[in-house]
Amino acid sequence: MPDTPLPSQPSLSDAEGLPDRQSTTVRWQPDRGVRADAWPMPPLLLALARGFACRCPACGQTKLFRGYLKVVPECMNCGAPVGLARADDAPPYFTVFIVGHVVVGGLLWLENAKSPPLWVHAVIWLPLTIVMSLGLLRPIKGATVGLMLKLGMLKSADDA
Repeated sequence: MPDTPLPSQPSLSDAEGLPDRQSTTVRWQPDRGVRADAWPMPPLLLALARGFACRCPACGQTKLFRGYLKVVPECMNCGAPVGLARADDAPPYFTVFIVGHVVVGGLLWLENAKSPPLWVHAVIWLPLTIVMSLGLLRPIKGATVGLMLKLGMLKSADDA
């Protein structure tokens, strides 16, 4: 039996058998046009450096934070919506990653080289862990906000 469509079922390739509709394929295309942002957009490394310095990643002129980790809603100088960049869990993750490598590497080296008593490890590594974690968390969050602003990873106005 040949593979032909039944008379009651028109072939999709046969336009005459279809009712008044034509079969067209619509494919989504991303917007590849250049966005015209209302704020200056620096190169990636400059945006990261400005964010790491806790300054606005776009202009570098104003403060990025209004508290220890609270990001200002928008830059007072250039109007960049830095408050729409939700860094969430990335800064603590990067901070733990960096501090963990420094502390564990140093702890293993000291133990292997000198074998000090346990209280010496506690006196050195516990305060160092706390100071490094608190000292790096804010700059890393600033750099993350700078990265998100540069890549356009901002919350939409509907989510705000």
